[in-house]
Amino acid sequence: MNQMLQEPEVQSQTTEANHVPDVPELPPAPTYPRFVKPQRVAFVQSSWHRDVVEECRIAFLEEIEARHISRAQVDLFEVPGSFEIPLHAQLLAKTRRYTAIVAAGLVVDGGIYRHEFVADTVIKALMDVQLKTEVPIFSAVLTPKQFHDSAVHHDFFRKHFVIKGIEVAEACASTLHSLERLRGQVAAGIV
Repeated sequence: MNQMLQEPEVQSQTTEANHVPDVPELPPAPTYPRFVKPQRVAFVQSSWHRDVVEECRIAFLEEIEARHISRAQVDLFEVPGSFEIPLHAQLLAKTRRYTAIVAAGLVVDGGIYRHEFVADTVIKALMDVQLKTEVPIFSAVLTPKQFHDSAVHHDFFRKHFVIKGIEVAEACASTLHSLERLRGQVAAGIV
């Protein structure tokens, strides 16, 4: 009787050793629509807190490539600070070379009113450029309520800028697709 009890255990161990656990299937990679016409994007980045802001650029480039705009179709520009972004965006938009412009920066200051003023001014100026030139402009210019020049804050905002880079790439690609459809409808007299 003792042998009969042990025998099934040996068989079950052998079965378990030969059994390959089910590997969960990865979800299918998302598919994004392709553009009818070539797209060219300008990415304007402030150099203030470059180590933080560049995380946005890196994440943007990876995500925008997944959405069928290659890195070769993205021109990178660096300016001293966020305050200088709108003028560069305006000049780039006026060239008519770009179908979209992305701005990235981190506006921080010791006084709460000054950095909020700068951020509001930058965002308003970018909106004005967009409306005047009809070139969409996307902002990843962020203004934290509190920012301390510490490792903890730098790490937090680096991670946050990765998220913002992905989000701004999603917004850019979606808007460019929408505008491509709309302009096609306008040209066809549908709208």
